[in-house]
Amino acid sequence: MSVKKQFIKTKPVCKVTFTLEAKEAQTAAVIGDFNNWNVEEGALGKLKNGTFKGVFDVAKDASYEYRYLVDGVFINEPEADSYRWNAYAGAENSVLEV
Repeated sequence: MSVKKQFIKTKPVCKVTFTLEAKEAQTAAVIGDFNNWNVEEGALGKLKNGTFKGVFDVAKDASYEYRYLVDGVFINEPEADSYRWNAYAGAENSVLEV
């Protein structure tokens, strides 16, 4: 799993690439504050090598909670910027700082 950030100088956004290795999985999504926890908006495409990948534009100078949803199971990003307890979810969420 990994998160790559590419800041755009001419726009107030950051292109964030989420990569998730889940060869056996059928579906994967990244859901969080930046897409209103919407699975359809966070769907990741599966590459031939079994890796899921997606690129999203998120507003700069913000902090976002997020998680991966892989075949219906929530997973945190091990390389997240930090983690934050979420009482609604009853679990820690990964945090993205841009």
